[in-house]
Amino acid sequence: MASGDDMMSAGEAARIVHIRLDQPDSPRLSPEAEHERSIAIYDLIEQNSFSLPDAEGPYHLILRSDMRHIHFDIRSVDDLPIAGFFLAMGPLRRIIRDYKMVCDSYYDAIRTKTPSQIQSIDMGRRSLHNEGSVLLRERLEGKVIMDDNTSRRLFSLICVLKSRGVT
Repeated sequence: MASGDDMMSAGEAARIVHIRLDQPDSPRLSPEAEHERSIAIYDLIEQNSFSLPDAEGPYHLILRSDMRHIHFDIRSVDDLPIAGFFLAMGPLRRIIRDYKMVCDSYYDAIRTKTPSQIQSIDMGRRSLHNEGSVLLRERLEGKVIMDDNTSRRLFSLICVLKSRGVT
């Protein structure tokens, strides 16, 4: 039987402690997208549940984007490679495109619309965000074990990575 200390150590190991978005040729983000990226990274580091089936953490996560994939580069705290895999963007493309469109409407609404109009747009935004995070968890099944909040924050980061060139 595991002691409380062992359980705490296992919980601390099943987490991301550092994250980096690798975007060497990325265009400058809008202030809203930059804010969303910063909050998602901060929240993700503060609280997450993330583990690999065959490798113990804690983990450093590097996300890279190309036109068709997100590359997950997962490393140890000593920067040694642990795992790497690609996530095909095809199944997520529609949700990301719709989410970006609704986010743009939401940011515009904040400046010009009534509170009830903003709330309606925000409900749609949250619904798409939830749909995207559920699909992300499904697509990463067998590769990554994570909770709902971690999946939501990773979906936010993927949306930022794919904010340009989503068609």
